Amino acid sequence: MNLARGFRRVLAALSLAGFAALMSGCADQMIVLNPKGVVGRHQLDLIVITTILCLIVVVPVIIMAFVFAWRYRSHSGRKTDYRPDWEYNSRLEAVWWGIPIVIIAALGVITVRYSHLLEPSKPLEAEAEPLVIQVTSLDYKWLFQYPEQGIATVNYVEFPAGVPVRFELTSDAPMNSFWIPQLGGQIYTMSGMAMKLNLMADEPGTYMGSGANFSGVDFAKMRFDARAVTEKEFDRWVQQIKSTAPALTEQGYRQLAKPSTMGTQDYSSIPEGLFDRIVNKYAAGGMGHAHGGSSSAERDSATGAETGADSDAATARAHGADGAGGMSGMHHH
Repeated sequence: MNLARGFRRVLAALSLAGFAALMSGCADQMIVLNPKGVVGRHQLDLIVITTILCLIVVVPVIIMAFVFAWRYRSHSGRKTDYRPDWEYNSRLEAVWWGIPIVIIAALGVITVRYSHLLEPSKPLEAEAEPLVIQVTSLDYKWLFQYPEQGIATVNYVEFPAGVPVRFELTSDAPMNSFWIPQLGGQIYTMSGMAMKLNLMADEPGTYMGSGANFSGVDFAKMRFDARAVTEKEFDRWVQQIKSTAPALTEQGYRQLAKPSTMGTQDYSSIPEGLFDRIVNKYAAGGMGHAHGGSSSAERDSATGAETGADSDAATARAHGADGAGGMSGMHHH
């Protein structure tokens, strides 16, 4: 008896050690439970609520599994009534069907609510205007373009804390997944598409970012730092890059896009319209697909096209008013 008890204790200790070893490998992912942004906090609320609702079912089931196994075990002094014809109890049926139905209904309502609340392309409410950062996943690195500041970085991104950041994301390589666990959930980057993700950091700090999708031999090295700083520090950082870093040229981008690994890099300028050319690179007819609205450059281009179309239509109407001359004018136009 003592030998069996000792064996069980050793087995329990080994199980706990194995569990601790497994959890240590997930340390980076556990930081999602320590959010530093409004989106991350809402997602943590959803995780906690759904976990509690699931435990309402899971915990009693686990307890009853042991209780039933003990209570109805076979032994010489067993005095439990033997009722072979018993097959239905309305109260028990109501309990084990009613509770799961209520929980599933609650989960459905909560999921719908948070799905609308946490829509990635939905702008965040804040006094400050959002900062636009265009993200491109490459083999095996991340390119961050700042169209308003005219700079770019590789494998790290910097932005002011307390300011909404509108990430516009695409891929010039296999599909990947952009993720800053402490600020919000991940979103896929795909060639030919411009995805949107709105995040905001509550306080200055350096947060882990990574590619969360298998994309090739060096996908595990696609990590980056997301640095939240004060607005003054961000402005000084932008000016420092403009004055010290080299320019990113079209040829430089083609070299950067080749499969390779590298450290961080700054660029003092970027080719105009580079992000939109990347988005449209693989699309038939040169028209990419935007999720959650078009990118900044695409909106400007569309506005110009609409203005030109209105002007053309007005010219055509003017020519048409001149009769035969209008036909000549339309042909010439």
